[in-house]
Amino acid sequence: MFSGAQISLYPMCDDFVGVILGALSAFDPYRANFRIETDDISTLIVGPPEQLFPAMRDLFASAAASGVHCVLSATVSRGCPGEPDDPICTPISGGSHELALAERIDAARAHVDTAERLGQEVAAQFSLYPLGEGHHMDEIYGCIDFLKASGVFDKSKNFCTKLRGDAGPVFATLSEAFLRFGAPQGHVALDLTVSANSPSLR
Repeated sequence: MFSGAQISLYPMCDDFVGVILGALSAFDPYRANFRIETDDISTLIVGPPEQLFPAMRDLFASAAASGVHCVLSATVSRGCPGEPDDPICTPISGGSHELALAERIDAARAHVDTAERLGQEVAAQFSLYPLGEGHHMDEIYGCIDFLKASGVFDKSKNFCTKLRGDAGPVFATLSEAFLRFGAPQGHVALDLTVSANSPSLR
């Protein structure tokens, strides 16, 4: 399987380079398990699917701790048939897709309930795309049921769902949506925008 994310971080300040460079050390605990490639548009991180969102969480929370308005944009994917299998992407923990949908929803909620709180408020909107044949709408509706019970659900929007809360539970919710819904070996993509310290809330 291939799993990874194309991410871009946007601090809304004059010293955006300093904020980005200052946040990069948050990636240090993950570097041994990731392949990381950066160009002038985005950074690709390839690695175990369950570490993608913790890595993005730590990078974003570190940048947002500066107090400036920060936005993270990401496209996350697992199981893309157009990408070669990569041993670095092997899940570190066992999967949960042998569970029925209702059991996966309960397991996802339990994981979010125990997520560490970081003290950084964030808002996020995302869309989940389980691709390929099969009962993908059942998976999407199951994911929506989980999101509404996650404790960080804000509202449904056109084409996406909005979350709001502490960065720990929000990113844990995103990770559970990505890992537990959709075919276990199928192609699943997630489109994500996260914001912190937005002046629009004032």
